[in-house]
Amino acid sequence: MEGDGRMEVGLAWLLRAAWIAGTLPILVASIPSSRLSPVHGVLSGFASRGKTRQSSSQKLTVPQSFFSHFYLVAVVWTTILLLATWHYAYKMAPLDSVSLHYSTIASHLTGGSHIFSLHKSRSTSAQHRHRVWRSVFLLLLMELHVMRRLYETLYVFNYSSSARMHIFGYLTGLFFYIAAPLSLCTCCAVEVFNFTADQVAEINVEGRDLLSITGSDWWGYVKPITKLGWFEWIGAAIFIWGWVHQCRCHAILVSLTSCFDLLFVLTLSLKMHHWLINEFSISGTSVCLINQL
Repeated sequence: MEGDGRMEVGLAWLLRAAWIAGTLPILVASIPSSRLSPVHGVLSGFASRGKTRQSSSQKLTVPQSFFSHFYLVAVVWTTILLLATWHYAYKMAPLDSVSLHYSTIASHLTGGSHIFSLHKSRSTSAQHRHRVWRSVFLLLLMELHVMRRLYETLYVFNYSSSARMHIFGYLTGLFFYIAAPLSLCTCCAVEVFNFTADQVAEINVEGRDLLSITGSDWWGYVKPITKLGWFEWIGAAIFIWGWVHQCRCHAILVSLTSCFDLLFVLTLSLKMHHWLINEFSISGTSVCLINQL
């Protein structure tokens, strides 16, 4: 357990360092200073894609349709993390201490006590159990987001065959959709990995089927989520609002076919739909909109 704790701390610091390294150049580039013009130019070149690319050179670029790779990776990775973390939370981190007591007894009766003894000291902490279920909740929201974005990329947006993006932007997108879901469950990622490995070993060695491992108590998997605090549910409400908001904005984006349509819809939206102002700044609206066409 001490080794798992050190690994979790190391993973958390590694992710923090990666996020800082990725965010710091953006913060520096946002400073309005002529001395930082070279930085602005480099980052603009890395981030440009589609109609915002000023260079016609295809060196170090990939098709803009590769956007789908981000969301394919994100859906697969987030689904794996969600299922593994959810099963771990159900087995090892019940929010009810009585459920934990009965689960431990059942584990001894079924011969699975070695797994529970490996993780017991962490799972008996009420605060830790709450963090584990909060991670499940956050991964559910992330899954909802990436599945919608994958659908939009495949069936809503129509990327031109000539549209390109810088390979650095492509790699940055892959990193984001790998690191973001993992960052949501760093409090238990190492434990989940070890627990899942033990479960797989039981299937391979003892010949137990998947249903006997996961169980059929579907309500038991869902009920702890309903016991989360108000902060989690308020955050979820804000997320859903933004989720729907982005859907509406993307619906407008794909309906634009010309600069005239762009100006018309923008003017109409500014008059009738004040929510569009919150999505795009006035100075960058045309660039953001045209970029998605």
